[in-house]
Amino acid sequence: MNINETVKALLPLLGDRENIVSAAHCATRLRLVLADDSLVQKSAIEKLDGVKGCFSNAGQLQVIFGTGLVNKVYAEFIKVADINEASKSEAADAAARKLNPFQRIARLLSNIFVPIIPAIVASGLLMGLLGMVKTYGCANGKAALQMPPRCPSAVPKSSWISPPPLFLNWAVH
Repeated sequence: MNINETVKALLPLLGDRENIVSAAHCATRLRLVLADDSLVQKSAIEKLDGVKGCFSNAGQLQVIFGTGLVNKVYAEFIKVADINEASKSEAADAAARKLNPFQRIARLLSNIFVPIIPAIVASGLLMGLLGMVKTYGCANGKAALQMPPRCPSAVPKSSWISPPPLFLNWAVH
């Protein structure tokens, strides 16, 4: 595969240099933010040598080249298209400006809740484990969570800024 020829063939299928707002790449894909997506000829792009697929997602056109090859294609693409290199986050920011208000709200919500999914899953697993321990009689009938006793002479109650830690009561019969 001749990378230079592939890049030169790719550029007019994207609507030429003027249509490219930003270009970046990840491990397998060339990620392009374009000014006008209607100028893209996806079926012709997919027929190019070395291209394994092409699709639009979240305001970006993503051309799949595969691991290792995309780095070489990106370097040549930057030279031929005469554009500045952009990081993946810069390309994502440029693509976000193209989204409609509903898509922006959905993206905002996903950016908020996706990072806390592991904590939600872990708390669900712990609740299930605690329920199983109680069901099969491995714990006594007292509360599963208990506060440790305070030493009233050491610190007055009014000076507590945060609540004291909770400890699991794993008293086994």
